[in-house]
Amino acid sequence: MFGIIGIGVIFAMVFGGYLLAGGKLGIIMKSLPFEFMMIGGAAIGAFLISNDFSVVKHAGKDIGKVFKGPKWKPTDYRDLLCLLFELIRLSRSNPVGLEEHIENADTSPIFGKYPRIQHDHDAVELICDTFRAAAMNYDDPHQVEEVLDKRMEARSHHALHTSHALQNMADALPALGIVAAVLGVIKTMGSIDQPPEVLGKMIGGALVGTFLGVFLAYGIVGPFASRVKAVVEEDQHFYQLIREVLIANLHNHPANICIEVGRQNAPHHVRPSFGSLEDALKSLKQEAA
Repeated sequence: MFGIIGIGVIFAMVFGGYLLAGGKLGIIMKSLPFEFMMIGGAAIGAFLISNDFSVVKHAGKDIGKVFKGPKWKPTDYRDLLCLLFELIRLSRSNPVGLEEHIENADTSPIFGKYPRIQHDHDAVELICDTFRAAAMNYDDPHQVEEVLDKRMEARSHHALHTSHALQNMADALPALGIVAAVLGVIKTMGSIDQPPEVLGKMIGGALVGTFLGVFLAYGIVGPFASRVKAVVEEDQHFYQLIREVLIANLHNHPANICIEVGRQNAPHHVRPSFGSLEDALKSLKQEAA
């Protein structure tokens, strides 16, 4: 919602101010389709050249995050802590029984209680792989911790590809606007014998290229890149919470302590309260009894 409002404010303030200052949209509207074709087309072409197919495909999904916001909500953090609590308790009371759930997470009744988490491949894979590593009886839990840190770093780097690609496009747009403006000047010089009123319109049309490149860079694409980065980093806390809880489990802390470590490491605005989480955990214990 705020993304749509922001775009509306940008257009209203820029073009509204231009019109109130006495500007006329005729010259801009006449040149805009051709300038946009040159600048936008060149930017998209450069984007395709500098990124592989997976990044291009992923970018289409990530742009939606500008309007949708973070994927994981406060209730998802509570559900994640409950899921991890169940798995940790099972791993200590019945390690063989745990294997069925981590090897078949898609059909696991424990994972099935939390469908949003179950349908997230990254979260499920991170949880299951860490429990597998724990079952291998590593002599030093820090070995698993190091592997997890590298995995989290790689995931974060991959998730930020779209943001970096959009920022590179934003950086290129002003220069592409100058290219379009220079082409407009070349066109104008070819009609230098025309009267001043004609030349004035042609020069104005050429300058639309510079305007469009700067406007798209700093008014649209740059903010999109920043917003995508912010949302990705926000969602990264969800996976970081998995790391914190499972590392605490590797150090053989009590299950309740492991979960509290995760709760304390969740960002404040999505962190479940101690009371609400305690109630949820009590319900799970009663179901298991």
